[in-house]
Amino acid sequence: MDHTEQQRLGAPEPVALRQAPLGGQANSGAAQRLLEAQVPYYAEQAGEVALFEHAHRQCLPLLIKGPTGCGKTRFVEHMAARLGRPLITVSCHDDLSAADLVGRHLIGPEGTVWADGPLARAVRTGAICYLDEVVEARKDTTVVLHPLADDRRVLPIERTGEQLVAPPGFMLVISYNPGYQNLLKSLKPSTRQRFIALNFGYPAPAVEQAILQTEAGVDAALAARLVKLAEALRRLTDHDVEETASTRLLVMAARLVASGVPLLPACQAAIVNALTDDADTAAALDEVVRAVIGHGG
Repeated sequence: MDHTEQQRLGAPEPVALRQAPLGGQANSGAAQRLLEAQVPYYAEQAGEVALFEHAHRQCLPLLIKGPTGCGKTRFVEHMAARLGRPLITVSCHDDLSAADLVGRHLIGPEGTVWADGPLARAVRTGAICYLDEVVEARKDTTVVLHPLADDRRVLPIERTGEQLVAPPGFMLVISYNPGYQNLLKSLKPSTRQRFIALNFGYPAPAVEQAILQTEAGVDAALAARLVKLAEALRRLTDHDVEETASTRLLVMAARLVASGVPLLPACQAAIVNALTDDADTAAALDEVVRAVIGHGG
């Protein structure tokens, strides 16, 4: 799909370091450190790393449910690197068609040629295919996932007559935010029941603080203040805010502070203004920010 996907597909597979050590304890240690450096940081919550590994080993598809900015995408990136598999990510939207996923015929200099879509490429290469916010895609689009998500593990391509059989390394992962789910945007039972499911929430305070320290490079005191602010904002129930302060927003605020922006304007820009366009709601959120971190920041 995009340049990021091409980089992922073209990158060397870290799993080779585990399967074929360089020889000797020192070389093996160097290989392990290189492997760890290639794995995006992720703070485990409740055994989801092991469950993902078991699902991959057993060729089971995975559904991840959770609010915006809670770490769903980072978790998949972490697991793909950890398992040494290429990762193809598709951000789903309401114009996404089955042809966008599977592929289509294109007219080139030498005539009509077939071009694989991201799903077909993932099957051919044994990659992990991650469909982010899958409920945003058209209803008829998700039907193409059914033969891949059950024990057949095949992708029929009607336009070419092919039937791609998924290799053991291939894994289908989908996610969505239940907070946006309604009668028009939900998974059919026939789709949902083909997946094992993980429920994600925002991290526990100690874990979230460690994430901020690692991701933004801030000290423990600042990370603790931001986590305290998030807890206060997440307790609000009487304001018209679709989503509350996510871990992603906290990291953004922390990075602003780390670059020299005072805490109060950093929180206003990265959290308050990002959460709402309504002036009254923004004022109420700003009061909470000032009450928790102080007027001076």
